[in-house]
Amino acid sequence: MRDNNEYVRALLGLYEKSLMLHDTALFQPVLKFHFIDACAHLDYTLGLLSYNYASPKNIMGMEYLRWRIDEEKKNDRPLFRGFVNWLKGAHTDRFERLPTIWRAVYDDEDPAGYRSFRIVLDPDSRSAIPVGFFTMAIDELFENEFLKSLYEETGSLARLFEEYRATVSA
Repeated sequence: MRDNNEYVRALLGLYEKSLMLHDTALFQPVLKFHFIDACAHLDYTLGLLSYNYASPKNIMGMEYLRWRIDEEKKNDRPLFRGFVNWLKGAHTDRFERLPTIWRAVYDDEDPAGYRSFRIVLDPDSRSAIPVGFFTMAIDELFENEFLKSLYEETGSLARLFEEYRATVSA
């Protein structure tokens, strides 16, 4: 059955991505946290659609996601939602180039979110999220231009985050 499961193929697509050409230690810390977090939510949601809920893979993913609840509250990480919404108003063109998963989950006007650690695009829908969404979300997160924008010293998105942080701490 798993061989025919299109969600397994999407999950394998995530696992085949690489950050080999990037030094994630140089990513802006808040953006790095939310990048890894989006990958973890994609992994967990696809894992639930691909494997038994109680599989070791899903249990390990759930444990990480429980841990990250407290981690999200540390340092400047709570600013991220406000940053995404600030981009939407102040830098619409840059907001539109954010990965779909960030726009959906953190835009205050979008009903999407993380529910019980799963990605939920429409809380009122009982339909499974189409596999195409996951494939697109994974590809967007690993686009080279997006990854370059995360670098603390040179990244365009990192500079905008610093600009936003200065406005909220002033």
